[in-house]
Amino acid sequence: MTTQPVRVHAAIAAQNEVFMQAFARGDAAGIAALYTFNGQALPPGGEVATGPQAIQALWQGAMDMGITQARLETVELEYFNDTAIEIGRYTLSGVGGQVLDMGKYLVIWKEQDGRWRLHRDMWNTSRAATA
Repeated sequence: MTTQPVRVHAAIAAQNEVFMQAFARGDAAGIAALYTFNGQALPPGGEVATGPQAIQALWQGAMDMGITQARLETVELEYFNDTAIEIGRYTLSGVGGQVLDMGKYLVIWKEQDGRWRLHRDMWNTSRAATA
Protein backbone atom coordinates (compact mmCIF):
# COMPACT_ATOMS: atom_id res chain seq x y z
CA MET A 1 0.00 0.00 0.00
CA THR A 2 1.27 3.47 -0.92
CA THR A 3 1.93 5.79 1.99
CA GLN A 4 0.65 9.36 2.05
CA PRO A 5 4.13 11.00 1.70
CA VAL A 6 4.79 8.94 -1.42
CA ARG A 7 1.39 9.90 -2.90
CA VAL A 8 1.96 13.61 -2.21
CA HIS A 9 5.46 13.50 -3.68
CA ALA A 10 4.22 11.65 -6.78
CA ALA A 11 1.32 14.08 -7.27
CA ILE A 12 3.59 17.12 -7.05
CA ALA A 13 6.18 15.49 -9.31
CA ALA A 14 3.39 14.92 -11.84
CA GLN A 15 2.30 18.56 -11.63
CA ASN A 16 5.91 19.68 -12.12
CA GLU A 17 6.06 17.47 -15.22
CA VAL A 18 2.89 19.11 -16.55
CA PHE A 19 4.48 22.53 -15.86
CA MET A 20 7.64 21.59 -17.79
CA GLN A 21 5.67 20.16 -20.72
CA ALA A 22 3.43 23.23 -20.91
CA PHE A 23 6.51 25.45 -20.89
CA ALA A 24 8.08 23.45 -23.73
CA ARG A 25 4.85 23.93 -25.75
CA GLY A 26 4.83 27.67 -25.04
CA ASP A 27 1.53 27.25 -23.18
CA ALA A 28 1.48 30.03 -20.57
CA ALA A 29 -2.27 29.52 -20.01
CA GLY A 30 -1.61 25.86 -19.23
CA ILE A 31 0.99 26.86 -16.66
CA ALA A 32 -1.34 29.43 -15.08
CA ALA A 33 -4.00 26.71 -14.74
CA LEU A 34 -1.67 24.82 -12.39
CA TYR A 35 -1.97 27.57 -9.74
CA THR A 36 -4.71 28.14 -7.19
CA PHE A 37 -7.27 30.81 -8.14
CA ASN A 38 -5.55 33.30 -5.82
CA GLY A 39 -2.08 31.90 -6.47
CA GLN A 40 0.94 34.15 -6.56
CA ALA A 41 4.20 34.03 -8.47
CA LEU A 42 6.98 36.04 -6.86
CA PRO A 43 9.66 36.52 -9.54
CA PRO A 44 13.09 37.98 -8.82
CA GLY A 45 13.34 41.65 -9.70
CA GLY A 46 9.63 41.96 -10.41
CA GLU A 47 6.25 42.56 -8.88
CA VAL A 48 4.07 39.80 -7.45
CA ALA A 49 1.74 38.27 -10.05
CA THR A 50 -1.58 37.33 -8.41
CA GLY A 51 -4.29 35.28 -10.07
CA PRO A 52 -4.50 33.34 -13.33
CA GLN A 53 -4.32 36.29 -15.76
CA ALA A 54 -1.29 37.89 -14.11
CA ILE A 55 0.50 34.55 -13.78
CA GLN A 56 -0.20 33.71 -17.42
CA ALA A 57 1.16 37.13 -18.47
CA LEU A 58 4.29 36.58 -16.34
CA TRP A 59 5.08 33.22 -17.93
CA GLN A 60 4.18 34.47 -21.41
CA GLY A 61 6.69 37.28 -20.85
CA ALA A 62 9.38 34.76 -19.97
CA MET A 63 8.60 32.78 -23.11
CA ASP A 64 8.63 35.96 -25.20
CA MET A 65 12.15 36.66 -23.87
CA GLY A 66 13.34 33.42 -25.48
CA ILE A 67 13.01 30.91 -22.66
CA THR A 68 11.84 27.69 -24.29
CA GLN A 69 12.35 25.12 -21.56
CA ALA A 70 12.09 24.93 -17.77
CA ARG A 71 13.56 22.01 -15.84
CA LEU A 72 12.45 21.54 -12.23
CA GLU A 73 14.07 19.26 -9.67
CA THR A 74 12.58 18.73 -6.22
CA VAL A 75 15.21 18.70 -3.48
CA GLU A 76 12.96 18.60 -0.42
CA LEU A 77 9.23 18.20 0.13
CA GLU A 78 7.20 18.39 3.34
CA TYR A 79 3.44 18.28 3.65
CA PHE A 80 0.89 19.16 6.30
CA ASN A 81 -2.73 18.19 5.56
CA ASP A 82 -3.65 20.17 2.42
CA THR A 83 -0.39 22.15 2.21
CA ALA A 84 3.03 21.09 0.96
CA ILE A 85 6.31 22.98 0.84
CA GLU A 86 8.73 22.19 -1.95
CA ILE A 87 12.33 23.34 -2.23
CA GLY A 88 13.97 22.71 -5.57
CA ARG A 89 16.34 23.72 -8.32
CA TYR A 90 15.43 25.07 -11.74
CA THR A 91 17.17 25.51 -15.07
CA LEU A 92 15.77 27.77 -17.79
CA SER A 93 16.99 27.18 -21.32
CA GLY A 94 16.60 28.82 -24.70
CA VAL A 95 16.91 27.74 -28.30
CA GLY A 96 19.40 24.92 -28.75
CA GLY A 97 19.38 24.14 -25.03
CA GLN A 98 21.49 27.18 -24.09
CA VAL A 99 21.18 27.67 -20.31
CA LEU A 100 19.82 31.15 -19.67
CA ASP A 101 19.37 30.91 -15.91
CA MET A 102 19.59 28.45 -13.06
CA GLY A 103 18.68 28.78 -9.44
CA LYS A 104 16.50 27.60 -6.61
CA TYR A 105 12.81 27.85 -5.82
CA LEU A 106 10.32 27.50 -3.01
CA VAL A 107 6.70 26.56 -3.74
CA ILE A 108 3.85 26.35 -1.29
CA TRP A 109 1.34 23.89 -2.74
CA LYS A 110 -2.34 23.61 -1.79
CA GLU A 111 -4.53 20.62 -2.45
CA GLN A 112 -7.83 21.79 -3.90
CA ASP A 113 -10.56 19.51 -5.21
CA GLY A 114 -8.22 16.52 -5.00
CA ARG A 115 -5.46 18.18 -7.03
CA TRP A 116 -2.21 19.79 -5.88
CA ARG A 117 -1.81 23.35 -7.17
CA LEU A 118 0.92 25.96 -6.86
CA HIS A 119 -0.20 28.57 -4.34
CA ARG A 120 2.94 30.64 -3.72
CA ASP A 121 5.85 30.31 -6.16
CA MET A 122 9.14 32.09 -5.48
CA TRP A 123 12.50 31.64 -7.18
CA ASN A 124 15.86 33.33 -7.58
CA THR A 125 18.98 32.86 -9.62
CA SER A 126 22.14 31.16 -8.45
CA ARG A 127 24.19 33.09 -11.00
CA ALA A 128 26.48 35.85 -9.85
CA ALA A 129 25.21 39.39 -10.32
CA THR A 130 26.79 41.31 -13.17
CA ALA A 131 28.05 44.85 -12.81
